[in-house]
Amino acid sequence: MRDPEQVEGAFGEVEQRWGPVEVLVANAGITRDALVLRMGEDDWHDVLDTNLTGAFRVAKRAIARMLRLRHGRIVFVSSVGAFVGLPGQANYAASKAGLVGMARALAREVASRQITVNVVAPGVVETDMTRVLGKQRVGELVGMVPLGRAGSPQDVAAAVGFLASDAAAYITGAVLPVDGGLGMGL
Repeated sequence: MRDPEQVEGAFGEVEQRWGPVEVLVANAGITRDALVLRMGEDDWHDVLDTNLTGAFRVAKRAIARMLRLRHGRIVFVSSVGAFVGLPGQANYAASKAGLVGMARALAREVASRQITVNVVAPGVVETDMTRVLGKQRVGELVGMVPLGRAGSPQDVAAAVGFLASDAAAYITGAVLPVDGGLGMGL
């Protein structure tokens, strides 16, 4: 995601084997959590470069071919953290909120070519990223979720699958929370 040559190479391999990319899911995400006063410049830039600039890179590359096809689906994976703001995650929240703005701008740019651009915003989901927080912190976060449990990767995949399907052909520029109600009303 952070290396333009690797992005181009990956697209080239996919296109050679399966043809033009019709569905892009930009799901890369890293964290480098620290309070702002302790956050290094590299931690800020690494997170923004991976989570936001990387998504820009792959979307730009996918859109170039989708325009010719006059069809396509792009789904960015953001986070409820973009809307609720958690201490120590200014870089992560900024990168994930940036995906929403980028998706809406792109949705307007490419809608006339029947390309949709949407966002899925997961909440607390059982992943390697949440496991490193430790059971106590995950328990605290789950305690804030109205449904009272963490989500599963399958919950997120179902939302992404829907937005990538023909059933969502009239949905663009939307943010679909998959967060058990954590960000409700935001």
